[in-house]
Amino acid sequence: MNGTERIANAFPAHRTAFMPYAVLGYPTPQASLEVIETLVAAGADLLELGVPFSDPLADGPTIQAATQRALENGVTLSQCLATVAELRNRDVGTPALLMSYVNPILAYGVRRCVADSVASGVDGFIVPDLPPEEAGELEDACRQHGLALVYLLAPTSSPQRTALVAEKSQGFIYLVSLTGVTGARDSAPPGLAEFVARVRAVAHKPLAVGFGIGTGEQAKAVAQLAEGVIVGSALVEQAGESIERVQELAVELREALNGSEIRT
Repeated sequence: MNGTERIANAFPAHRTAFMPYAVLGYPTPQASLEVIETLVAAGADLLELGVPFSDPLADGPTIQAATQRALENGVTLSQCLATVAELRNRDVGTPALLMSYVNPILAYGVRRCVADSVASGVDGFIVPDLPPEEAGELEDACRQHGLALVYLLAPTSSPQRTALVAEKSQGFIYLVSLTGVTGARDSAPPGLAEFVARVRAVAHKPLAVGFGIGTGEQAKAVAQLAEGVIVGSALVEQAGESIERVQELAVELREALNGSEIRT
C-alpha cells in the first residue's frame, strides 16, 4: 500500500478522523518526538508534521513562534525526514504528511525530496503556498512514488479553483475554515457549512477542515460536516507547556470525535 492509499484509508467510516499538527523540532528535536508519540497514543488517525520555515505566511503567531524556535534549534528539512524515520523505527505507523512551504522543497531538490521522503516513511505533502497550477514537478514526483499531494481550499476559492483542487488533490482535500492565518478561535466560523457543501457538491474525496479549531466542542461541531478535523495552534501551544498538557487536549479532541456522525 502506498502513501496515498494509506492516507485515504485513514478516514474511518464510522466517525470523523482526528488529524493533529506538530512542529518538527519543537520545543526541542527530542521533545517533538515525544509530542508526536503522545498524539498517536491519544488516537490520532493522521499526522500533519510541520517543517520549520523562516516565512510561514499562512501561520499565526503560535506556530510562527514555534517554527522560529525549531529553526534556532538548527532543524532542517533533512532532520525532519530523519525524525519521521525515527518515528517509524519506534513503530509509529500512523500516516504522516509533511506540511512544508515550497522554498525548503525547492532548495532540497523536488525529486530528491520526494524520494528521500518515501525512504523516511512520509506518506504525503501539504504545501500551502504551492497552487496546483504551479505544482507540476512535485505532482509528477509524488505520483511516481505513490505519495499524496494535498491541496487547500479557502472559503473565497472560486468555482474553477474548487473544481481543479477536487480533481487534483490526493488522499483528501484540506479546507481552510476561514480567511486569515492559523490560530485557535472562540467559535466555528460562520458559513462553514455552506463552504463544505459547495466543495462536497464537486468533490468525491474526504474533506478535512483546519484553522481555528482548538477545543473538543469546536471539533465536535466541525465533525458533523467533514470527514476530518485538523488541530494545530492549540496543540502547539500546549507542546510549549508540557507533554501532559498535549495529552490532555489531544484526549479531549479524540473523545469529542468518537461517535461523531457526518451530516451530509
